[in-house]
Amino acid sequence: MEQKLIKEISAFQRDEITNHKLYNQLANLIRDNNNAQVLRDMAKTELEHYRFWRELSKVEVAPNKFLINAIILLTRILGLTFTIKLIEKGEKAGAEQYAAFEKYVPGAAQLGLEEEEHERAMMNMLHEDFLSYVGSIVLGLNDALVELTGTLAGLTLALQNGKLVAVSGLITGIAAAFSMASSEYLSARAEENARAGRSALYTGIAYLITVFLLIAPYLLLPQTDNWIFISLFITLLIAVAIIFGFNFYISVAKDLQFSKRFFEMFTISLGVAAFSFLVGLLVRNIFGIEI
Repeated sequence: MEQKLIKEISAFQRDEITNHKLYNQLANLIRDNNNAQVLRDMAKTELEHYRFWRELSKVEVAPNKFLINAIILLTRILGLTFTIKLIEKGEKAGAEQYAAFEKYVPGAAQLGLEEEEHERAMMNMLHEDFLSYVGSIVLGLNDALVELTGTLAGLTLALQNGKLVAVSGLITGIAAAFSMASSEYLSARAEENARAGRSALYTGIAYLITVFLLIAPYLLLPQTDNWIFISLFITLLIAVAIIFGFNFYISVAKDLQFSKRFFEMFTISLGVAAFSFLVGLLVRNIFGIEI
């Protein structure tokens, strides 16, 4: 067999043994017994695939431990749904590669079909309670981004005092977080939602976390000379990073288009910040504020 084919087969082997180990470890993390059993069955199939390729290569291949540990860490941080969706994308690519490999190795296409079955099995097992609160999280996150970036931009130019901006933003942000959480609770209760309390909690926590992240540059950096404007710039970068990270997560976990959601949230948040900066300039000039 050609060296190039041997190299590709070894890569297939490593993918299969890596998935075998990964699925078994994920199964141990899942509380739902049915979902855990699905993953263990899939792990057995991956091991059979590994043995299929090993018969051709005649060598043992070690799993990618770094990838396994990285995905386990992702699962602990971002949840099973996000992880499964990422793995599913890899399964789809594997199925296509195996189908193309049939002309060299009879039986490879069948392995590809089994990979597609894996994909369907993984999709059927997906149900994560956390994702049912995405609407509440979006409410808190988006409102905090729009209000706080705008507030901090306006205060930065109007006051030009880092500590005052930080304290004003912090007071405004905490008050707004409790206000938003209360509004979410009352709205959910009006709709007779049994999970109104948890929805309000997610809204408030998302808001508060965003508040502290956006204000952090004003608290951590020295506020002398032009540092206050550097703080504002870093705050805007943090806002963009939050928008990017959250929309990437949602686009993967819920199969939504990333670019449209990202640019919509980006335009609104930064647009409000730019407008508020101009308002701060007008307020400073009209009222002659000097601090």
